[in-house]
Amino acid sequence: QVQLVESGGGLVQPGGSLRLSCVASGFTFRDYRMTWYRQAPGKERELVAAISTNTIGGRTNYADSVRGRFSISRDDSKNTVYLQMNGLKPEDTAVYYCNGAAIFTGNLRDYWGQGTQVTVSS
Repeated sequence: QVQLVESGGGLVQPGGSLRLSCVASGFTFRDYRMTWYRQAPGKERELVAAISTNTIGGRTNYADSVRGRFSISRDDSKNTVYLQMNGLKPEDTAVYYCNGAAIFTGNLRDYWGQGTQVTVSS
């Protein structure tokens, strides 16, 4: 059974930090591109940060709104992807979702976690 379980969300003051974790099971984690998305109330889900497989260098990319403040990393030995969030702003408030995606023989395999709430408020 495929599972992606996020943790680490919570309430933090502006300027604070949080580290989100997403533990995967039920699929070959190292073969999947991992992405963090977020969705704020009344807004569409948006990509926050992504990391490719280590086979192709573990390349990262970020939304402009978080570049320089957030950092994505992965530990294939622990089947875990992380999102380190520093300098948090109220506009970072959202539910954060972990996604794993890969294409095998032309077919997309795409998995989602249940989300973790991040609230930035004084």
